[in-house]
Amino acid sequence: MTLTKPAAVVTGASTGIGHATTQVLIEKGWHVFAGVRKDEDAARLSQEFGDSVTPLKMEVTDSDSLNAAGEKVREALGGKTLQGLVCNAGVAVTGPILHIPVEEFEQQLDINVLGVVRTVQAFGPLLGADKSLTGKPGRVVTMSSVAGKMGMPFVGPYAASKHALEGLSKSLRKELALYGIGVHIIGPGAVATPIWDKADDTSELDKYRHTDYIKSMERVFHWMLDRGPKGLPPRQIGTRVHHCLTAANPKNRYAEVPQRFENWTMPRLLPEKFVDKQVIKRLGLRPEDLKRG
Repeated sequence: MTLTKPAAVVTGASTGIGHATTQVLIEKGWHVFAGVRKDEDAARLSQEFGDSVTPLKMEVTDSDSLNAAGEKVREALGGKTLQGLVCNAGVAVTGPILHIPVEEFEQQLDINVLGVVRTVQAFGPLLGADKSLTGKPGRVVTMSSVAGKMGMPFVGPYAASKHALEGLSKSLRKELALYGIGVHIIGPGAVATPIWDKADDTSELDKYRHTDYIKSMERVFHWMLDRGPKGLPPRQIGTRVHHCLTAANPKNRYAEVPQRFENWTMPRLLPEKFVDKQVIKRLGLRPEDLKRG
């Protein structure tokens, strides 16, 4: 295969934001190397997008699989640079920090933070750090979240991973400037993806019914059930990814948030203590709420 189109690697491409990004890039004339974990997902993407996609079987927790995928991409590029690396793969681990198993917290960081490090190390040279390649340097897009700027109750592991990703991306941006490689962050709010199809699964809540947090967790749970499916279309995020990869002078970070003023602008303008107080009151996390039982 000899590529004549600009090419990007997209991790977590089987569903949601990754799939939408793959679709948008292909429509814009790109070739996408789509990172997936299952053979059936690879087959489905090939059937959907034909020769415009090359599925890559890989795990972001496994450096060997990423390095093998990197070699496949290098071969396909035929000495040219990769124009985009979209670090989208991730999971969300929830639970009160006082009780959540540390092993689950470790898994969250391994996928969402170290997974990005492994991915960048596997594909970063193809963006232009390998000076033997020809072509203009590529760009990295990391997928953060509103949680990367705000820490909400019961999503501590996820918020920690996205806060870490924000700092990691900022450091990476300065380091990769040496090669002319850009690094851009997208921080979505709620996005209407298939994850909400499983939102009525109460198993995560059941693990914490013995704790003092269960009533507050149920409030958050029902809020997510209501808001999640009303989130932004994944395609909007995919379109922003394309902008980050192609605009002459894209911003360092984009916040793609539904009801932007309420969910992004206002909380960042108000004093943090005031915002904390409102969240704590709304979720029943005051000492007097505990006494009420």
